[in-house]
Amino acid sequence: MNQNANLNAGVVSGDDYLTLVKACKAGGYALPAVNVVGTNSINAVMEAAAKNKADVIVQLSNGGAEFYAGKGCPDAFQAKVLGAVSAARHVHLLAAQYGVCVVLHTDHADKKLIPWVEALITHGEAFYKETGKPLFTSHMLDLSEETIDFNLSESARLLKRMSKIGMSIEIELGGTGGEEDGVGSEHVDNAKLYPQPEECLKAYDVLAPIGHFSLAASFGNVHGVYKPGNVKLRPEILKNSQDLVQKTHKTGANPLDLVFHGGSGSEKDKIAQALTYGVFKMNIDTDTQFAFSEGVGKFVTANPKAFQFQIDPVDGTPYKKLYDPRKWLREGEKSLAARLDEAFIDLKSAGKSLAQKGACGNGAKTACG
Repeated sequence: MNQNANLNAGVVSGDDYLTLVKACKAGGYALPAVNVVGTNSINAVMEAAAKNKADVIVQLSNGGAEFYAGKGCPDAFQAKVLGAVSAARHVHLLAAQYGVCVVLHTDHADKKLIPWVEALITHGEAFYKETGKPLFTSHMLDLSEETIDFNLSESARLLKRMSKIGMSIEIELGGTGGEEDGVGSEHVDNAKLYPQPEECLKAYDVLAPIGHFSLAASFGNVHGVYKPGNVKLRPEILKNSQDLVQKTHKTGANPLDLVFHGGSGSEKDKIAQALTYGVFKMNIDTDTQFAFSEGVGKFVTANPKAFQFQIDPVDGTPYKKLYDPRKWLREGEKSLAARLDEAFIDLKSAGKSLAQKGACGNGAKTACG
């Protein structure tokens, strides 16, 4: 695999996405997958990727998509669908201008959210007819709380539709502790945090013949940030699953394309270890949520009167230039982007963008990606 393969800047899907995944694994690095809720967080993610000369994954949960559409939207289900569609079109329009490759993904969708994923696939099929590309690179179907047979049969059913338009599916085995936008539970049986290699093999047997899939195989992961000692990450479980699939199907090393959920607050040595076992994607949400809020909070704290008065009641100073939303939202963007500087270093992806240099972005006048 040529780690230095060139791709057009912009949203990647189909064979280009597979090229990117293979480059990550061959190069021993992974991409941060950042949950977003609006244009501010999306733009900050792409800004950070451009600064770090790294490719990146932009993803939405069902709640993030609903928020993107506006909490005042009267139909909550349509808000989840159209918010995701709107966000995806925003990224398609702007990603190439940042000069990096962007993967578009939707996060955890459990059994009750299958209709949401199906609706997004329908929009993706229409977008494919229009452009020759899918709207999203991939969708996640998280049926880890169901039986493995139901999990894999439903994943296979959807992947049959998705593969026809060059899409990938992400599934989960085991169960990531904590909760992500109403999916999951604070109370997960510890035994379920560590799936058996045989389950990962079964997923490969069922899904690989249909199309591309990635696997969030839990190894003690938990959503959110917890005090040291509360989370026991065991990346070696990933190696056991990789070895079994490799031995059974006589593949090359690390045949499974693995995803690290609950990356916020994780120990850096465990992140580094996971990268050696075929992890190409690490989700990050809690840390970037805090980073955005911290940036805004510091600005408000430093300029308290601007958020109480339009004009200073004592000396008549106008505060418009401080309470202008562009001012304090920008502080949130900068803080989020700074947190991603750290993520790109931890995941060893800084400086490794596959985007063709000079082909797009950086003020390029021609559209690409």
